[in-house]
Amino acid sequence: MNDYVKSDLMRYYGKYDFFTFIKAYTFNRTFRFQYAFRLCHLKGFPKLFGTFLWVINRTKRTIKLPRTTQVGYGLYIGHGGPIVVNPTAIIGNNCNLSQFTTIGSNENHAAKIGDNVYIGPSVCIVEDVTIGNNVTIGAGSVVTKDIPDNATAVGNYAKVINYNNPGRYISKRWIID
Repeated sequence: MNDYVKSDLMRYYGKYDFFTFIKAYTFNRTFRFQYAFRLCHLKGFPKLFGTFLWVINRTKRTIKLPRTTQVGYGLYIGHGGPIVVNPTAIIGNNCNLSQFTTIGSNENHAAKIGDNVYIGPSVCIVEDVTIGNNVTIGAGSVVTKDIPDNATAVGNYAKVINYNNPGRYISKRWIID
């Protein structure tokens, strides 16, 4: 297992041993999707195998996360989607994407999301915005402007409401050496 797969397992289950991997791959279709996604970023036979798994899982997928999207360690997708992500988006380490999340763009550049970011249900992140580290975005928010580090933002259009205890919903973080 590579570190990306281990980090995803850590975010879902709090451990990353072989038996946890088998359990996750067997019973968690979101993790199955993420495993194929992670393999597609490797080289050689694992990449070929990942592409095969990607194609197999494509018909039932409610997660639209293109293989070309840059995603850091420890991605957690809550409730199995549906999620739509633009291929130009950049997602940092230890990020939570909740159900009905859209990260899109009508131009050529989608959002850049920092580390330890919690994105609540039904959030739309539109165009080329930067979301800082340790940020919480509340449910139903529409993000059209940059969100600074250590902030909690909510609303339509999202506004920073405080800087108290941001990123508190990110549990079982993957620590990068």
